Amino acid sequence: MKTAVDDAGWYAHAIREPSPNFDARPEGVAPSLLVLHNISLPPGQFNGQAVIEFFQNRLDWDAHPFYAQIRNVRVSSHFLIRRDGTVVQFVSCNDRAWHAGVSTFFGRDRCNDYSIGIELEGSDEQPFDDAQYAPLANLASALIERYALAAVAGHSDIAPGRKTDPGPHFEWRRLRRMLALPAEYFPYLGADQLDVR
Repeated sequence: MKTAVDDAGWYAHAIREPSPNFDARPEGVAPSLLVLHNISLPPGQFNGQAVIEFFQNRLDWDAHPFYAQIRNVRVSSHFLIRRDGTVVQFVSCNDRAWHAGVSTFFGRDRCNDYSIGIELEGSDEQPFDDAQYAPLANLASALIERYALAAVAGHSDIAPGRKTDPGPHFEWRRLRRMLALPAEYFPYLGADQLDVR
């Protein structure tokens, strides 16, 4: 049966905007973890092209004062889900995107090696758009099916003290209800966040 993610690691329902910021996963290492982030450029501003340009090393560094802080940063993610629900893919899921940085998942370091990163266009300061959740659930379901992913985590879970995303407004309970996954897939969440009643 054909899946939504092809053998080359590309999602059928995403717009492709290839990033040069990736490399090969270590030999024999397959994705097993899904990591959720938030991003907006400039901070708190949505719907522009800055995030895409940033992941493609094409950002106009003089367009906003904040960009001076990230001028020499080379990062990417596998996916971005825009405020309107549009899914953008930058890196094949078979490759290692540079999204997690210094990170640890239950004692296993270097999360980029074995994770797939999804950026949600948003910030810690305000709720995500309702239009983002269904595409996120569809994408996560496709990735879990294709790669037999075993867990879902926030960037803040694998880089505590360094990162805070996807932030306090992300609705983990809603995502779990949409995915219909057992609690074991969300090892960092408490019972109050996992109750899907």
